[in-house]
Amino acid sequence: MLFVTYYFYTLNIFLELAIMKKKIAIISNLSWNLYNFRLSLMFAMRDAGYEVVAIAPYDRYSQKIIDAGFEFHDIKMNAQGINPLEDLRTTYLFYKLFKEVSPDIICQYTIKPNIYGSFVATFLKIKMINNIAGLGTLFIKENAVTKIAKVLYKISQYKADRVFFQNRDDFTFFTDKGIVTTNKCDVLPGSGVDTNRFKPQHKEERVNIRFLLISRMIWEKGIGEYVKAAREVKKSYPNVEFCLLGFLEVENPGAITKNEMDIWVKEGIVNYLGVSDKVEEFIQTADCVVLPSYYREGTPKTLLESGSCGKPIITTDSVGCRNVVDDGINGYLCEPKSWEDLKLKIEMFLALTDEERVKMGIKSREKMIKEFDEKIVINKYLDALTSVL
Repeated sequence: MLFVTYYFYTLNIFLELAIMKKKIAIISNLSWNLYNFRLSLMFAMRDAGYEVVAIAPYDRYSQKIIDAGFEFHDIKMNAQGINPLEDLRTTYLFYKLFKEVSPDIICQYTIKPNIYGSFVATFLKIKMINNIAGLGTLFIKENAVTKIAKVLYKISQYKADRVFFQNRDDFTFFTDKGIVTTNKCDVLPGSGVDTNRFKPQHKEERVNIRFLLISRMIWEKGIGEYVKAAREVKKSYPNVEFCLLGFLEVENPGAITKNEMDIWVKEGIVNYLGVSDKVEEFIQTADCVVLPSYYREGTPKTLLESGSCGKPIITTDSVGCRNVVDDGINGYLCEPKSWEDLKLKIEMFLALTDEERVKMGIKSREKMIKEFDEKIVINKYLDALTSVL
């Protein structure tokens, strides 16, 4: 009996050590993406006993990942390009890195890792968990490139052990078209939100109402609609502020130029606030957060963070965005690509009493805690890792 007890005790220790030695590679097309959206998950994986390695193109956020204690590997990748020779080179670089790092499992985000990283992982027999975090501009209009992308997704995801989606629309789109099989898929509440970091705080009293849009400055995020609506609203409400926060002149065909932004600012329509790693400080100064996106979103992280801070939200009734708002309860949904409807919803918010605005913010906070807390995402990943490994 003593021998049996000792045997199972030793076996348990052996299994725990085996788990601790498992290496996970977290992969994205931007270090910024890993640092801002995946760092909590990386910490949770490490706390669970896994060795965690980051793979992404090097930028100024790469060092922040290293400073957080994670091994980092640079990979050259044109996130927006569609040059097949460039993508072939990216595939080869994935092969070299996977051979060098030798991960037991890879967790991938964004289209190029999900496709080309998966090709290599299949060849090298590496287990993989992929996250389809929105389909972006590629799936806004059906064209030849979209058709090629669907084929590449179908081939690359065939051997994936688990495929996560960030909204039910994308899940249905992929499964109905037979791109992936339902039994290996699941839906996450976006990237989740740290409800302890993003929480309501006392806001400095102001006479003027402030709207805030947080995003990369690209047309598909509804920046043009926001500016047009702001121009019209300010004719009746000249003291209302419309602010923009986010990267300007990004590598994207729909990027807004500095010159275009300067014209709007000079005209007095909007205030451009630049970029910040402390986005919660800007959210706290807003009365309402707006994202009139018609980009094929996963679930916009900035809306989750704003809702968690107790802010009412105005966003489009479109994929990914509609999940965050219960229309008329914690904000308003507007028609995609319609600055007129956006203007109407902004004016509806302006017509509310202070008490009604506060109540909307409370409902936002409650919704984020119940449906979008990042602990839900982390637990699903840890369960997936246990299952796959």
